[in-house]
Amino acid sequence: MRLVRLGERGKEIPGVQLSDSSTVLDARSVTSDFDPEFFASGGVERLRTAMKNGQLAPLSDAGLRIGAPIGKPEKIVCIGLNYRNHARESGMEVPNEPIIFMKAPNTLVGPHDDVWIPRKSQKTDWEIELAVVMGTKVSYLASPAEALACVAGYAISNDVSEREFQLERGGQWDKGKSCATFNPLGPWLVTADEVPDPQRLEMFLEVNGQRVQNENTSDMIFSVSHLIWYVSQFMVLEPGDVVNTGTPAGVGLGLRPPRYLSPGDEMRLGIDGLGEQRSRAIATP
Repeated sequence: MRLVRLGERGKEIPGVQLSDSSTVLDARSVTSDFDPEFFASGGVERLRTAMKNGQLAPLSDAGLRIGAPIGKPEKIVCIGLNYRNHARESGMEVPNEPIIFMKAPNTLVGPHDDVWIPRKSQKTDWEIELAVVMGTKVSYLASPAEALACVAGYAISNDVSEREFQLERGGQWDKGKSCATFNPLGPWLVTADEVPDPQRLEMFLEVNGQRVQNENTSDMIFSVSHLIWYVSQFMVLEPGDVVNTGTPAGVGLGLRPPRYLSPGDEMRLGIDGLGEQRSRAIATP
């Protein structure tokens, strides 16, 4: 299934985007939102049953904004330098263990919403990533083999980053990652059953029509299953939590000379089977 949320920010309607048409089915007979409670209570299976039984009516979605496909996650966990070429272009060592940092949950916006360049920013950058949304509570997994069974689904994430704030202002990455609008997500959350192998997905990102990132998730240093297992050794992952799994080479920081977003720049990004995003960079209102 493709889970989608439509409507103005804070008032999104949960729905299911049919894969063979533009029709969206209204999911409000099953849940008020695709939020942590929905995932924790077996909502994905209830929704699938309701679809099979023909209990979801078409939603009139004409002109409605597409929001982030999940609402109010408890946390967004991010993985740094998870592609070798990205580590090299950043001038950093290829890590021996996953690098974990956090991103504020209120950075989530819709896949086509504007990205606000922060005040005093000179180095706002793009990062396409495969996002994983947890379906169950996870703590101290015994092995990576258990991890994928705990996943609700996958989505496209743009881990927008301000490099000066991240790297030159005291050594803490979070301050360069948690600015308002810095995590466009979606357009859909594609349930895990439709992504049999998250390590074989082509991904790309373009800025103003120029392709700058073009990679396959098979080139991750640490696989999705390894990352979930690893993170579970240090914190509890809750249903609805988002894990951004790292970006490949081609970010603005790694270009020669470096290139960063300016007001009016447009980003287009996509991952096999997960749809596309289109975002415009603007100055913070």
